[in-house]
Amino acid sequence: MSQPPVSILRLNLLRAMYLFMAFGLGMTIWPEIISFSWGVADTDSVVYAMLGALGLLCLLGVLYPLKMLPLLIFELAWKLIWVLGFALRMHLDAGLDEYATETLAACLLGIILVPLVVPWGYFFSHYIKAPAEPWRRSA
Repeated sequence: MSQPPVSILRLNLLRAMYLFMAFGLGMTIWPEIISFSWGVADTDSVVYAMLGALGLLCLLGVLYPLKMLPLLIFELAWKLIWVLGFALRMHLDAGLDEYATETLAACLLGIILVPLVVPWGYFFSHYIKAPAEPWRRSA
């Protein structure tokens, strides 16, 4: 059975999500990257670089919303992992500090919004059920 095409409304919702992510990361992450003056590369600098790259790739999602769908799945996955693997345990143990509370709010926003815009039928048919690409070429 063939998967129906993704509606223009759904494509535009995806574009809006990519723009939202690019704008948010552009406002919060890129100033830190541009004004880097710590003089040392630490885990924070790696996180900034990865999130900066994510923000740039989200701009491609505006043009190619379905081709860049794995970015939204990555966004949902890392936020779920952080909430369940870190924030929940912190909350149950000593409680959340100010940074963790702010991060939790941002993560919950993504955990709510991303599933609403992802065309799950398309995702499952093109990324889960579709045959894998070959490991090598036939002779």
